[in-house]
Amino acid sequence: MLALKRIVTVAVMVYLLLSLLFILSPAVRSSIMGLGDGLSNLAQERQFFYTMFVIGAVILALHLLTENMDSAMLRRNVSQHEGKINELKAKLYDLQQRTGQPLGTNPIRETGTTTYPPHDPNWPSPTPPPAERPV
Repeated sequence: MLALKRIVTVAVMVYLLLSLLFILSPAVRSSIMGLGDGLSNLAQERQFFYTMFVIGAVILALHLLTENMDSAMLRRNVSQHEGKINELKAKLYDLQQRTGQPLGTNPIRETGTTTYPPHDPNWPSPTPPPAERPV
């Protein structure tokens, strides 16, 4: 889906550049219009712009379709992930109900006793040394 979206986006950009070239450069437009059959100059120009309009409408429709499909797929993906999150929350709630204790609480801290790891000289000190002042 992503590849199709990118292809359509590139086609839209190419169409936009070509249409700007044809609008801003009358020489290029007249040379492209001259490739048609033996119509008058006005009829060739009308046919040229009608063709450009049809091509633009088709490309715009493709672009809208791919964008809507992509956003629908993303919404579906988000709802699937939200379902998984809700399922995990339900499992966590069931586990909390069975143990009778909320998860994430530390029984050592609840009793008020605190244990510290042994001091490691390579570990930074909890309080930094006082800053040296220039004299």
